[in-house]
Amino acid sequence: MALKSAVAALAFLIWTGVSSSQPSATSTAVIANPADAKWTNDAPGTESVVLRKDPKTGSLELFARYPAGHVFKPHWHDANERIILIEGRLSLGKEKFLEPGGFAYLPAKEVQTLACVSETRCSFYVYWDGNSASHRP
Repeated sequence: MALKSAVAALAFLIWTGVSSSQPSATSTAVIANPADAKWTNDAPGTESVVLRKDPKTGSLELFARYPAGHVFKPHWHDANERIILIEGRLSLGKEKFLEPGGFAYLPAKEVQTLACVSETRCSFYVYWDGNSASHRP
């Protein structure tokens, strides 16, 4: 049930253009289903698909998949980040976990320590509200 709710919320966010602050007569809806998306391999076992990028603000939305056991090196971003977990279990530091259907807001310039701690891959929607450049502490 939580997964269905997350997918419905995700579809609504993408359809309504979550990153735009004002309605635009020229905006177009983006419809993306994970099964139909064109995935790119970013590193062994990982893949992503860009859903939408705003050339003015640099905001970016994408689907991402990481294998079970994947550990992200500690890092931070120039923009605020939002994650909706679709499948798997994501650790967000000591004793903080995201379950399927869960949401996380990660403030800009705050160090992130993430890991896919499930026996299955972790798939999620991610949105940065500005330049998503990543840095290591």
